[in-house]
Amino acid sequence: MGQDPGQERTAVEQPTPEDLRRDIAQTRAGLGETAAALAEKTDVKARAKEKVEGLKQTAAQKKESIMSGSQDTAAARPATAAKAGALAEQAKTKAQENPVVTGAAAAFVGGFFLGRLRRR
Repeated sequence: MGQDPGQERTAVEQPTPEDLRRDIAQTRAGLGETAAALAEKTDVKARAKEKVEGLKQTAAQKKESIMSGSQDTAAARPATAAKAGALAEQAKTKAQENPVVTGAAAAFVGGFFLGRLRRR
């Protein structure tokens, strides 16, 4: 108890010069990493190049998608043409079975288009 409590506390809390050097080295390393990250973020030219590359990849993917879709559509054309022919044949048959309804529908459609043409 002969020692001053203030002296004891400062002796325990004071880091050694080696501890200080190590802390300074760690801080410098951390600051260097932070500065490099900030420089990378603010590099407008590099950011623009990254954006262009991303857009190129997206465009290439869309082109590939469209090209494969058009091949699928070309393969489906004969089936679509066959369906359209069948529907036309059905409509022709229905029109022959019901001439009054067909005539009324044709008159309505003709009148509608004639009215639209006269308004212009």
